[in-house]
Amino acid sequence: MADVNYSEAEKTFILHGIQDKFPCREDGRGCEDYRHMEIETGVVSNTSGSARLRLANTDILVGVKAELGVPSPEKPDSGCIEFFVDCSANATPEFEGRGGEELATEISTVLSRCYDNSGCLDLKSLCIIPKQQCWILYIDVLLLECGGNLFDAASIGVKAALYNTRIPNVTVNQEDDEMEIELSDDPYDVNRLDISSSPCIVTLSKIGHYHVVDASQKEEACCLARLMMGVTAKGTISALKKEGWGSLNPESIFDMMETGKKIGQVLNTSLLNVLEEEEKSGNKRKTVGFLK
Repeated sequence: MADVNYSEAEKTFILHGIQDKFPCREDGRGCEDYRHMEIETGVVSNTSGSARLRLANTDILVGVKAELGVPSPEKPDSGCIEFFVDCSANATPEFEGRGGEELATEISTVLSRCYDNSGCLDLKSLCIIPKQQCWILYIDVLLLECGGNLFDAASIGVKAALYNTRIPNVTVNQEDDEMEIELSDDPYDVNRLDISSSPCIVTLSKIGHYHVVDASQKEEACCLARLMMGVTAKGTISALKKEGWGSLNPESIFDMMETGKKIGQVLNTSLLNVLEEEEKSGNKRKTVGFLK
């Protein structure tokens, strides 16, 4: 939840706007509307894949590095995916010193839970030699600016960066009892990840008796409880977490889950369409300007 202090008059205005007969939020959105979003991939040259997402005033940069490593003993025939989140001290004064560490840990934990499902990302395709060699995807999320709804924004940025990820093809040569791995140095001889089933997080914030998606910082200050859902393009829920000191009755949870599944399907489909359109435009695509 946001720690920013707002006056009671501001909170009352937001609360009444959402609870009105015809709900209208302070910025004119409906309860199920996201704010304007900008997405750009391939923004960091020394990564396997990268993306930059700007959701209103929330700005996030994601980089993916694919490195060779040893599979985990629990999944000897699969690759690995690890999340690291860093909250820049420039994002908000609250992050100065070690202020953002708790939030960073929370975001990385939720992302890990969302992807801890065999149906979200085919990690077996990242295995080269069972029990010996696999690709490990290190996903770094850098929070550059805070404008609310950080979990959703981080998940969208991660999915876009994974879409942009290129992993070199590997040839395994066996000589006697030893196996030798040879990486292709051809920039076009690469493998792509299938992110069609990768989830996006949809956060439903309960304000008064209603719930909204993509809460702004002011709306988060009015939120008593929120439900975060990892949702795939087919509406499958890969993770679910409730936050906040307020309670949610079973009927509210059911309504929020139904809304989250519906919004999540639209969000995933729209994101994939935008990424495919950006890729088709090639060098002619319009760059937002980050790191350019």
